[in-house]
Amino acid sequence: MRLSEDFLSELRMRCDIESLISSYVTLKRRGNTFVGLCPFHNEKTGSFTVYPQTSSFYCFGCGAGGDAITFISKIENLSYIDAVKNLADRAGLAMPEEGYDDSMQKLRIKVLEANREAAKFFNSTLNSDEGKKGLQYLLERKLEKKTITKFGLGFAPDKWTGLYDRLKSKGFSDTVMLQANLIVKKKNGNGYYDRFKNRVMFPIIDLRGNVIAFGGRKLPDDDSSAKYINTSDTPVYKKSNNVFALNFAKNSKREGLVLCEGYMDVISMHQAGVDNAVAACGTSFTHQQARLLSRYSDKITVMLDADAAGEKATDKAIEILNPVVNIVSVLRLPDAKDPDEYIKKFGPEKFNALLDGASNDIEYKLFSIKNKFDISTENGKWQYLKECAKILASVNDAIARQVYAGKIAGECNIATDVLLREIDTLVKKNYYTEKKRFEQKTISNDGHKTKLDLIQMKNLRADSAEKMLISILIKSPKVYDKIQDRINGESFVTEINKRVFLKTVEIINDGRVPELAYYSGEFSAEEMGHIVEIFNITTNCSNINKEVNDCIEVINEEKNKLMASNPSDMEKDEWAETMKKLAQKKRGNKNV
Repeated sequence: MRLSEDFLSELRMRCDIESLISSYVTLKRRGNTFVGLCPFHNEKTGSFTVYPQTSSFYCFGCGAGGDAITFISKIENLSYIDAVKNLADRAGLAMPEEGYDDSMQKLRIKVLEANREAAKFFNSTLNSDEGKKGLQYLLERKLEKKTITKFGLGFAPDKWTGLYDRLKSKGFSDTVMLQANLIVKKKNGNGYYDRFKNRVMFPIIDLRGNVIAFGGRKLPDDDSSAKYINTSDTPVYKKSNNVFALNFAKNSKREGLVLCEGYMDVISMHQAGVDNAVAACGTSFTHQQARLLSRYSDKITVMLDADAAGEKATDKAIEILNPVVNIVSVLRLPDAKDPDEYIKKFGPEKFNALLDGASNDIEYKLFSIKNKFDISTENGKWQYLKECAKILASVNDAIARQVYAGKIAGECNIATDVLLREIDTLVKKNYYTEKKRFEQKTISNDGHKTKLDLIQMKNLRADSAEKMLISILIKSPKVYDKIQDRINGESFVTEINKRVFLKTVEIINDGRVPELAYYSGEFSAEEMGHIVEIFNITTNCSNINKEVNDCIEVINEEKNKLMASNPSDMEKDEWAETMKKLAQKKRGNKNV
């Protein structure tokens, strides 16, 4: 679908890209731009830049870039058209009806409606005779009625088609219920049954207040199935991208966020006044969830279960969080396996005091390994010191390294300088290992070098001239009238610049002024980042003729070099055309 120039221009005018992006990323003004931590890759130093003057964004770390459409498409995992529809809804702008395929958007809306109706059904069941055992379970877990209401908790009745019948009576189709993962098709293909049966229900709510999924916990006396069943990925929900209770926690006045293991831990903590607690949605903690949390706080306290699995999960969470937030701390719960149990045993006041004294991630790691070695023996002491040195070598702060090294050296009765020398050796080794790994890493989904970068790096001179020429055309479209007989798409060395050039020419020939919105539908997020670079190139407007001539000369030279070095790869007609261009070049080029 091709959207009209008038519609896209109106959408661009109504969408303040700074306001849009700041609802996902914390931005700080830097001159005429805004800078923050990129939501699309892990980083500690902000390289994500918003350019209000061109209504664009670009990340110097991962290369993602584009306009408001590209941003909302990438961060919400939407198609181009659905991203446009999302922005149009925000701006109060009606979508053009002709040729617009809104089937996916309509499905998403129906799935959300079905989820909302399901949440109402589960909640009403909890407060009925059918849900007495579910309510009793929650009350036995010391949840108050107001907490149950706040989180919209419910109960799936002990029936095979309780929810199915309710949704069917409300006019929802089997297709919508299946897409929402609320029902399951029978193996014989004849009919459906509820996905959730005889379970306490925890609705998962997004940041806009939509019910997007559910977690269902079986009752203690039910040995028939898994402890938890969670909604699988749907058109409105991807479990690796969402966090339970963030809709509440983001508004907390408490400092930072607290990452817990499960739904009940979070709910108990909110009831105890720790209303900044969140949990992963029925999955291991992911990079996407870490980036989501980093939009709302740069301090995260990890409080996962105290068993072996919990310790392993804590180590992984620390590793994932460290690149994206400034402060990671860990709370170890004495005499309890999880926050819910601790609060019940010792009360919310003691729990809050414990939380305020949470140790940082370095202390947690050092404490964790101490119990693995017998430092009363020489061999145990040596192994312990070696492990401590490895941990401290990964700490960027030299002062912190020295402080912890002194403490550990004192425990083991050795000179601090000895341990610091071992740490420094490992720091240097880590640096060169990482440098070599980075240099060898050519193509990576989340690294700094992408396939696009490699193509440009092979043809730096041509790439620079091509981008400058396109930038001039974007800022001064009339220039194309003077140069169209001197250069075309086939003159370009790099494929991406060729495509951008041809699209720019198409826009100019249509009588339009080039805007980022006209490129979004045809280029990926990575390619849009490249186009943003072009839009923000500073050109010499005082001597535009010379700049254009210089660019064209360099482009032709680089193209001719490339063709001359690979004549066998060229078609016969293309080779003849190249020779013709070389002859023309010798006779001299026309000026702009």
